Amino acid sequence: MDIDAILLSLKLAFWTMALILPFGVWAAHHLVKLNKSRPWFEAALALPLVLPPTVLGYYFLVGFGGKSFLGIPLVFSFSGILLASLIVNLPFAILPIQRAFEAINPEIREAAQVSGLSNWQLFRLIELPLAWRGIISAGVMTFAHTLGEFGVVLMVGGAIPGETKTVSIAIYDKVQSFDTAGAGLLALLLLATSLVAIGISYGVFGRSLSRSNGGRT
Repeated sequence: MDIDAILLSLKLAFWTMALILPFGVWAAHHLVKLNKSRPWFEAALALPLVLPPTVLGYYFLVGFGGKSFLGIPLVFSFSGILLASLIVNLPFAILPIQRAFEAINPEIREAAQVSGLSNWQLFRLIELPLAWRGIISAGVMTFAHTLGEFGVVLMVGGAIPGETKTVSIAIYDKVQSFDTAGAGLLALLLLATSLVAIGISYGVFGRSLSRSNGGRT
């Protein structure tokens, strides 16, 4: 088993989740308040779900090439695949949290405002605790999706051992070298991880929506 690839994938998934969740909470909270422009923002967020990874990878490769827009080279580096992973995972990090905020009964917000709570107190003391299931769901889905990302990571980072060679790329390399046993073992690991992540997400977030709907009837 390719331990280096597994550790690198775990590192990439952890930092992607840790960096994107605070932004996901902020973006989801503001999306709930939008009206006419909201569908366009949601459509932009959903693009990584429908665009082929090669298309995203191409634009990342162009944008990250040379010294990139940050002034430093990002292609074929861990920083590059991390930045690409953050962009690709935006829908997984934002949409579940947005749905959790939307499930909060409006009467709760109205009661908090009548009680004299500021917008920040309303968010920190009421909305954020009520949306925790969506935040957990977003974190789990982001982590699992990052572990299995292939096309974008390959185009931006290549397959440098210990730097950009993740588990999904290691599987591809093993298949190319006819190591079906090694590829099968790594594939089974990703399959199990994805199944657990989806089960947790559906279980946690599903119960949250059921309780919210039950409270309104």
